[in-house]
Amino acid sequence: MRYLIINADDFGLHPAINDGIRHGHTLGCITSTSLMAGGSSFDHAVSTARELNNLGVGIHLTLVACAPVCNPVEIPTLVDNDGLLTTNYLEFMKKYFTNKISLADIQKELEAQVQKVISTGINITHVDSHQHLHVLPGILDLVLRLAVKYDIASIRIPREAYFFSGGFPFQVYRTIGKWGLTTLAAAAKQKALRMGLAVPDYFFGMLAGGNLLEPYLHRILEAIPDGVSEIMIHPGIKNDVLKQTFGWPYHWQQELNAVTSNTTLKKLNDLNINLISFKELGNG
Repeated sequence: MRYLIINADDFGLHPAINDGIRHGHTLGCITSTSLMAGGSSFDHAVSTARELNNLGVGIHLTLVACAPVCNPVEIPTLVDNDGLLTTNYLEFMKKYFTNKISLADIQKELEAQVQKVISTGINITHVDSHQHLHVLPGILDLVLRLAVKYDIASIRIPREAYFFSGGFPFQVYRTIGKWGLTTLAAAAKQKALRMGLAVPDYFFGMLAGGNLLEPYLHRILEAIPDGVSEIMIHPGIKNDVLKQTFGWPYHWQQELNAVTSNTTLKKLNDLNINLISFKELGNG
């Protein structure tokens, strides 16, 4: 049997992303999302989630490109002079691996994020992270302990097969990045299982992240093996607004179109793929 979680990242980051996730769930095949505690549209996302009883909601832990939940003076090594988290993951990793970021500050901020999401009363299905920083050595152990402490049953393992491309054009930096992430995620999976957390068997969407157009999504669906798989997507509406706001080379509207396409929904049915969320995974 093939089971599939289709998880939309960045819930709470922007109203146009929240609305895209709503549309992708109600009109398409999105089963799960990940909520950013520090997102500027957090309250809007929480309100949206409360209207969508069948949408699984996890926590999208965030250490870059967002406002912190903690008071910046409490986490000085994580923030810049404006009190914001580090701009991007490459800058973060450079600082982290040269011991310029304190693990104590990371733990304080991540726990504050978990507490903020839990305080909404939403049933939390899983934990993952922006730019997959939760699988970095040291940070992984903090995240696993937080998951156990707060009874979060499942965690994302972004371990996309080394040589799977799904037809996505070869790009050196993306391929190298995927290989590095997959190596870290393989070790993370074993630690998570030892801690008693549930994890999907397979992961897709890193290589084509932000560019998961319908043809690439369909190739992933055709490649899904028996077991539980997760596909990560980034849907949204108003591409022009989102590109102007974030400057990322993402295709939010096209990803939304892919998960709401009648062709996609028919393919899921024809391939006998069963849609679930992390809630069902965590319940065994």
